Amino acid sequence: MEPTAWMEQAEQSMLHTYNRYQIVLDHGEGVYLYDTEGKKYLDFAAGIAVQALGYGHKEYNEALKGQVDKLLHTSNLYYNQPTIEAAGKLCKASGMDRVFFTNSGTEAIEGAIKAAKKYAYAKDGCAGHEIIAMEHSFHGRSLGALSVTGNAHYREPFEPLPGIVKFAEYNDLASVEGLVNEKTCAVILETVQGEGGIYPAEPEFLAGVKKLCEEKGILLILDEIQCGMGRSGHMFAWQGYGVKPDILACAKALGCGVPVGAFLMTEQVAEGSLKPGDHGTTYGGNPFVGAAVSKVLDIFEKEGIPKHVQEISVYLEETLEQLKMEYPFILARRGLGLMQGLELAPEIPAGEISAKALGEGLILITAGNNVLRFVPPLVIGKEHVDEMAAILRKVFHLTGKDMLP
Repeated sequence: MEPTAWMEQAEQSMLHTYNRYQIVLDHGEGVYLYDTEGKKYLDFAAGIAVQALGYGHKEYNEALKGQVDKLLHTSNLYYNQPTIEAAGKLCKASGMDRVFFTNSGTEAIEGAIKAAKKYAYAKDGCAGHEIIAMEHSFHGRSLGALSVTGNAHYREPFEPLPGIVKFAEYNDLASVEGLVNEKTCAVILETVQGEGGIYPAEPEFLAGVKKLCEEKGILLILDEIQCGMGRSGHMFAWQGYGVKPDILACAKALGCGVPVGAFLMTEQVAEGSLKPGDHGTTYGGNPFVGAAVSKVLDIFEKEGIPKHVQEISVYLEETLEQLKMEYPFILARRGLGLMQGLELAPEIPAGEISAKALGEGLILITAGNNVLRFVPPLVIGKEHVDEMAAILRKVFHLTGKDMLP
């Protein structure tokens, strides 16, 4: 069937909540994707930071095939070996003590919020606790996750949203301090803001928020759904800052394509928050996703993925800085590890660049206010960075030729 026929069929039967690019992807190999017509694309989006190992990783695929033939699902009324192994490995890699597996990042945020509120309730016996979140943040689209997402455009159609949430300015400690009161139970923030435009937390800000939380008896929730799992050059970005959260949310590359998320917490929070009956999930942590998470963590350790990210990200940053020097409509480069962004002048829309790059065989996505987002598979090499830059130069030259020196 022709690609146009597939797309027409999709629009007839699927709810139109995405403005999809006009290609039908078919398979992947390494860091490349191929459409149904056989066209090859260099992938610098990784399914929105999911496909950390690229495509067709033999050891990963074999682990999933083996689990499919053995056992897919049992429910959480029973123990299963793959998820027990995955939990131990994830706690070790993250530096946290307890984990609850979910089906997505959004559900991980929901669980983190519930844990924080239950912890506060268990301490003082009162409901109505407040959460401080950040402007321009993104935590998900369910009602609870949306309530702490700092973008009015996303929230307004669905208000009133649950809970009392106040929004501070990211990287502005005084803004956070000004919102704290006796009802505040948690501060939630992304260690690196993703959808908001690729903004890493400033070390002084993150350390200051942590100190404030400790002084006031408030929990710090870090959302590392996108920036976690090696993307920063550490298994989790907080480890590079030395600022440990009380609750940590992760997903995306946790399963490298298998839908799985998790929220983790310290032993102190676990002892004082969610008890049997407070939270649950039918599918979360089933044997299939447990096998995926377990194998992903094995591969990360065996292949030294975080160390590779530290090395290759320097080259990516240098390449992006060179592009910034060459093209005056690139206003800024920022990011951490293999989570980078180029902010473009308003007259060069990032969405237009992304679409033209796709036509030239490069998959890129956007973020925030006119930012090109670079979140490739964590296994890329210098040759892939060079290939990406060559395509971007071609697109930039054609798009911004009237602005070139």
